[in-house]
Amino acid sequence: MLYDAYEVQRSWLAGASKWAGYSSDWLSSTANPLSYNGMSGIVAASLDVFAHAAAPRGKPAFGLDQVEIGGKLLPVREEIVDRMPFGQLKHFKREGAPEGQPRLLIVAPMSGHFATLLRGTVERLLPGHEVYITDWRDARMVPLKDGSFDLDDYVDTLITWLTKIGPGAHMLAVCQPSVPALAATALMNADRHPATPRSLTMMGGPIDTREAPTAVNTLATERPHAWFQQNVICTVPGMYPGGGRRVYPGFLQLAGFMTMNLGSHLLSHWEMFKHLVDGDEEGADATRAFYDEYRSVCDMTAEFYLQTIDVVFQRHLLPKGEMMHRGRRVAPTAITRTALLAIEGERDDISGVGQTRAALNLATKLPAEDKKYHLAKGAGHYGIFNGRKWREKIAPVVERFIADHH
Repeated sequence: MLYDAYEVQRSWLAGASKWAGYSSDWLSSTANPLSYNGMSGIVAASLDVFAHAAAPRGKPAFGLDQVEIGGKLLPVREEIVDRMPFGQLKHFKREGAPEGQPRLLIVAPMSGHFATLLRGTVERLLPGHEVYITDWRDARMVPLKDGSFDLDDYVDTLITWLTKIGPGAHMLAVCQPSVPALAATALMNADRHPATPRSLTMMGGPIDTREAPTAVNTLATERPHAWFQQNVICTVPGMYPGGGRRVYPGFLQLAGFMTMNLGSHLLSHWEMFKHLVDGDEEGADATRAFYDEYRSVCDMTAEFYLQTIDVVFQRHLLPKGEMMHRGRRVAPTAITRTALLAIEGERDDISGVGQTRAALNLATKLPAEDKKYHLAKGAGHYGIFNGRKWREKIAPVVERFIADHH
């Protein structure tokens, strides 16, 4: 019922957004005599902001068509290395790039946003690395006949894709996938798997959410597991290929994050409005670009979401040494061949300081020289993998770490 109500509202807002956009263009047109009225610019800016906020969004494109290496612009082509029902392994093929650069699997979150949320991460690392990324599908687009997808499947998928990439690769996990990435690394170390990653970088990940709990962690622990089953899980409407599938909808995830930082989001749209009134299209475009990405959301399977709530946020099984994968205990103490880098943001309000660093303490048999910790001063959650702080301060740490263990 909730999903159906959302679809009705989305359809109505899509029409309202179109109307507002056309009206804004008309009021701003120099061919319209009314555009010279002092109030027209303010009304046009207001309609433009509403049109952007209400517009429906699909899966964005990465749009990374070229990369500069050694002073030369080289073309970049996206290629699909492997396809699975719930995602595909994407490779950014750089035509004419130097051979022997580190192969890097970037593990994107399956947390309501598409992998393009990490566009800035990919772009910054592309000149010096052969970059692959986990490109997860929107669960509402996966037919029921393709089965389920839970945390165990996530771990299996990472192992499969590391195997596809081949021995000697590196892995970088942003936020939520730090847990399955560490689990996959532990299992591969224990098995002496030939494709065991040489290094694993974890950025703002909830390895042990008992450390410096945030509002997100509190939400997950103050309610019983049954509450999440009964209140946030919906059935995909029949109009989608995944009709009948039980999911945690992306629109609920987005609503939660928007509400958590409502003041900041309102201020951002107010600034966008002022830029438009002042004729500063470049300033307004920066806000548009961020929200085009931020508000492009997708659904997660109910089984993955609920298992993550249970294992990661409520029972803390990985740091307790009690996490199981297909009936087998996941032991971070087995990690002896993969160097670990933990990166945290000083102002991270999603994964508190200490939650990611906990991974280094769990790998008790890994030599100290193969462990590194970096606290990004002044960086919030998104700032550790996107933006100026990421490009100038954090990415060089990642690059050096990978180079030192390549």
